[in-house]
Amino acid sequence: MKTNKFSSVLRLKNNALTRNTLWMFLGHGMKTILQAVYFVFIARTLGVEGFGAFVGVVAVTSIFAPFASFGTGNILVKNVARDRTTFKESWGNALIVTILSGFLFVVLIVAVADLFLPHNIPFLLILAVVISDMLFARLLDVSGQAFQAFERLGWTAQLQVCQSFLRMAAACSLFFFVSNPTPVQWGGLYLLCTVLTTVMGVGLVNWKLGAPHMRLTVSKKDIVEGFYFSISLSAQGVYNDIDKSILAKIATLEATGIYAAASRIIDVVFTPIRSLLAAAYGKFFQHGSKGIQGSFQFAKKLMPAGCVYGVLSGILLYILAPVIPYVLGSDYSNAIEAIRWMAIIPLIRALQYFAADLLTGAGFQGYRSMLQIVAAFISVVLNVILIPLYSWEGAIWSGILANTVLGMSLWLVVWQTYSKTKLRKDIPVSSLEA
Repeated sequence: MKTNKFSSVLRLKNNALTRNTLWMFLGHGMKTILQAVYFVFIARTLGVEGFGAFVGVVAVTSIFAPFASFGTGNILVKNVARDRTTFKESWGNALIVTILSGFLFVVLIVAVADLFLPHNIPFLLILAVVISDMLFARLLDVSGQAFQAFERLGWTAQLQVCQSFLRMAAACSLFFFVSNPTPVQWGGLYLLCTVLTTVMGVGLVNWKLGAPHMRLTVSKKDIVEGFYFSISLSAQGVYNDIDKSILAKIATLEATGIYAAASRIIDVVFTPIRSLLAAAYGKFFQHGSKGIQGSFQFAKKLMPAGCVYGVLSGILLYILAPVIPYVLGSDYSNAIEAIRWMAIIPLIRALQYFAADLLTGAGFQGYRSMLQIVAAFISVVLNVILIPLYSWEGAIWSGILANTVLGMSLWLVVWQTYSKTKLRKDIPVSSLEA
């Protein structure tokens, strides 16, 4: 009996997916704790309007950010997960594309910022956040994906924790040592923390995994697939964050701050599922090399835990929502109602993300991207209609509806694609020839 128990523990320890999930859970867990601390300090330091201004700028950059790397990080994970000898070439491509595109989008977004943001947001805050999120944060993402491709997610997790620790330290310093702190000061510290972590991340990849081949050798297939990845992530940014940008533009910064605080808490609660998906991402490509049946069977093993967690976390969010004003301050009392309405989102996202990664791993990223574009369009239309009428409450309903439609659409495509593939395998060869 003891031998069986010991063997079970040993198998658990040596299982790559389990080990990487634990690493990502610990990394995301530490990151979440640190982010929660700096979120509380920044929300209290800047006040609901200042926090709303900062989040409004971050929301705009999240829409364009995926185009800065043009999906090269995802292509790196796919290529290296299937053939590790492609790393140096994929790593070099990712760095070159991200640096060039990042600079281009910094100039573009700063030039058109007035179209998306209210005029009372300081220019220096916009500039600092855009440089941070469009250039340096994207290089940091690609560094984490390099370790992810080799299933060495311990390093990916440590980079995320390092960035959150620096931001927490910066937020605490602003709160305790600066009198009358401003959003611009926080923007400068936000940029500095991202730069320091990015330098560390790129250096670690070069040291641990190998130096890049710094010559651009992107194939036509990679360009098309990279475009799909970029569109997919950008669309995801639209239906997850466009509401904050629209709130800041046509409602008030106070409403933006309330809604952003509730959304941030939902993101914190989603951490365990995000950790599992991050650890399993490379595995979806490996199982997906056998077609959608392979990635579907793999997803079936992971989904029950994700769905159960989504239900339980939603119940806890509803019960514990009244605690929020005691933590963030009385300015955020309306966030109680917002959190209770949004308590269902972790479950919706869990179902949605499993279907999305399943399709990506099986080589159907095009379907995923197309459906996410549709969801983004629905989100924009609903937000433009509902936010002027119901402020942040309209943003909540828009988010729930857009995410629900996307999840149902993704699973419909999975079912249709899986059924067609299974039908082809069940038809005898003689029948096909006839």
